[in-house]
Amino acid sequence: MTETSHYLCIGCPLGCRLEVETEGDEIIEVRGQSCKRGDTFARQEHVDPRRFVTTTVAIEGAPWPRLPVATAEAIPKHLMREVCATLHTLRLEAPVELGDVVLRDAHGTGVDVVATRSLGRR
Repeated sequence: MTETSHYLCIGCPLGCRLEVETEGDEIIEVRGQSCKRGDTFARQEHVDPRRFVTTTVAIEGAPWPRLPVATAEAIPKHLMREVCATLHTLRLEAPVELGDVVLRDAHGTGVDVVATRSLGRR
């Protein structure tokens, strides 16, 4: 028996409405994409949805109280809240350089969280 799942593509600004037709665990067809990224996104989203996390963490001794950070790669979608909760508890000390790892192997994903800007001491 075939099933159809629906997704909104975030692979590019077009936001195509995608349909993934499956039979059991096998993807039979992807429809609705305007570009190759849509097909890739739909297949990934159907089997293992992942997202980048971008947020801020507290930092002491810097000109601003928050440091922007992001995951170096997309992480499993179901772990986003846990990673954000952990980042909410972090307290860093300036200086921090762009690309510095602020959290290694976030929740066992193998993905680091890094600073997305440099912040020196005040």
